[in-house]
Amino acid sequence: MRTLKLICLLAVITPTSTALAATPWRELDPQSTLVIDTSKGRLVIEMRPDLAPNAVARVKLLAREHVYDGLLFHRVLDHFVDQTGNPNNHDGGVSKHPNLAPEFKISLMPDQLGTIATTSPSGISGFIGATPYQATLDPTRPGAWRTWAAYCDGVAGMGRQADLGSANSEIFFMRAPSRLLDHDFTPWGRVVSGMDVVRAINVGEPPAHPDRMIRVQVMADMPAAEQPKLQVIDTRSALFKQQIADARQRRGADFSVCDVRIETKHWVGIGTP
Repeated sequence: MRTLKLICLLAVITPTSTALAATPWRELDPQSTLVIDTSKGRLVIEMRPDLAPNAVARVKLLAREHVYDGLLFHRVLDHFVDQTGNPNNHDGGVSKHPNLAPEFKISLMPDQLGTIATTSPSGISGFIGATPYQATLDPTRPGAWRTWAAYCDGVAGMGRQADLGSANSEIFFMRAPSRLLDHDFTPWGRVVSGMDVVRAINVGEPPAHPDRMIRVQVMADMPAAEQPKLQVIDTRSALFKQQIADARQRRGADFSVCDVRIETKHWVGIGTP
């Protein structure tokens, strides 16, 4: 039965996994890119409205309302997360907007799955844009995949309290992989530039000398001359698929989507204010 199931999985995903991008590099969509200038440097996040439309809309709204400008990284755990985004600079602070329902998982068809990195009888993993994911066959929708973000380093999520529907304004960035967060926190994108900044944010609960988000902007709202000139590796490209193969060879049986780096080039940022 395991062998038969694996054959069925391969049959479903083969058309998606063989599609290649024309070039190995792509531009970011300014409407779905968040630029955060922090006290340690700049972060550029590719947002994923296809995975979490309500969370992305909320982050963009709060950025445009300038709610995020000046907020502290109030809880930072080394080898885990940087948390920020609460207007009171403490856990539990919320914006004036209502809480959000969970967007932990989404049902996708094979042509929406991007590049597939692993296939096993239990499911698949891969990349939708820069964001890594895991998926299993969706028992409620024939041919579809129940998909969720893999919380690798750089993945951006919505913070919440114990109530699954309590996400509001808090956001966090993964300093390192922690797959225990899969299924339980809404993912809204991934850092594509600035992982050195993510890991440089001062640690503490709260930090003795907290860093802050100085300015948070949707890239489309920035003057053209100030927008990051950044290209990201296209995860549908032959180059990226070779990088997956190389990482799989290095890691062997321990390989996961978190072992594959997302490369960028042509950075011409303006620096932090």
